[in-house]
Amino acid sequence: QVQLVESGGGLVQAGGSLRLSCAASGITFRFNRFGWYRQAPGKQRELVAAISSGDNTNYADSIKGRFTISRDNAKNTMYLQMNSLKPEDTAVYYCNVRTVLLIDYWGQGTQVTVSS
Repeated sequence: QVQLVESGGGLVQAGGSLRLSCAASGITFRFNRFGWYRQAPGKQRELVAAISSGDNTNYADSIKGRFTISRDNAKNTMYLQMNSLKPEDTAVYYCNVRTVLLIDYWGQGTQVTVSS
C-alpha cells in the first residue's frame, strides 16, 4: 500500500522560507517520478515542481528561482524548499507520485499560509 505523508507546512510572513517533506512508503522510491502540487481556494490544483527518477526537475514559472525540489532515495523522502514566499503561494500543498504504470498517488496535503 502506497502512503505519502507530507509535513513542514505552516504560517510564514512574506519573504520567509519553509521546507516541505514527503515521506513515501510502499513503493520503490528511486524508480518513480515525484511532484508537488498545490491548490488554493477556488482554484484548480496545479503542478508546482516535479523530479524524475533520474533527478531531472521541472518547475512552474510562478515559482522558478524561489523553490527547489529534491529527493533523498536513501530516506524515501522528497523535499520542497520554498524561499522568498509570497502571499499568492498560500495553498494546500500535495505530494504526488506517478508510478512506472502511470498510476498517481497523493498525500493528504499540508497547508502553507503566507501573510503579507
